[in-house]
Amino acid sequence: MAAQLTIGQLARTVGVNVQTVRYYERLNLLNPSARRPSKYRLYGHEEERRLRFIKKAQALGFTLREIAESLTLRIASRACRDDVQKQAQAKLVQVESKVQDLRVLACALKKFIQTCEAGQSTDRCPTLMCLERNKC
Repeated sequence: MAAQLTIGQLARTVGVNVQTVRYYERLNLLNPSARRPSKYRLYGHEEERRLRFIKKAQALGFTLREIAESLTLRIASRACRDDVQKQAQAKLVQVESKVQDLRVLACALKKFIQTCEAGQSTDRCPTLMCLERNKC
């Protein structure tokens, strides 16, 4: 029989809070593999692997909804690599858009710093005016 972890042991093993595990359970992203007669939740290797997947996907910028879709694709027998690839491509488009927004922000911040270093008044600050108009 595979090793069974309590919710606290699982949380510590993966490096998350117990409340995080419970939250993922409420979202049906994770379920205990068994319960003790005392109703304590027990988790096995598969649940640990699933929880690690969720955390890694979050770190890559996937939302919990997107993670749920990925998990569904992972276990769906008819799902194919094309579906996973489409999801990854859509995420890449979002990430590239965010990167462009961050480049614009970095440029605006550099101009703001230069303006501040020049001792100019903030009421005429081109960066603040740009941000107010949302045309940076």
